[in-house]
Amino acid sequence: MHVSLTPELEARIKSKVESGLYNNASEVVREALRFMDTHEDWIHEIKLTHLREQLKAGMDQLDRGEGIAIESAAALDALFDDIKH
Repeated sequence: MHVSLTPELEARIKSKVESGLYNNASEVVREALRFMDTHEDWIHEIKLTHLREQLKAGMDQLDRGEGIAIESAAALDALFDDIKH
């Protein structure tokens, strides 16, 4: 397998090897991949929690009567246009 890295990433890997924590670049990459695998579920849960918080805030706004009625696809498009700008 051949992997292309930016000069910055290559320097970071070399720095880890030169620190003595790792014997070679492969060990650094393997450790990084293990870290990603270990923390993937945790990151997913954080994103899910954030989404739930945003949904609750929206539902609270609707409960307070702060929502707006969208009557057509054109009105929805206009709302999205306003959000983008």
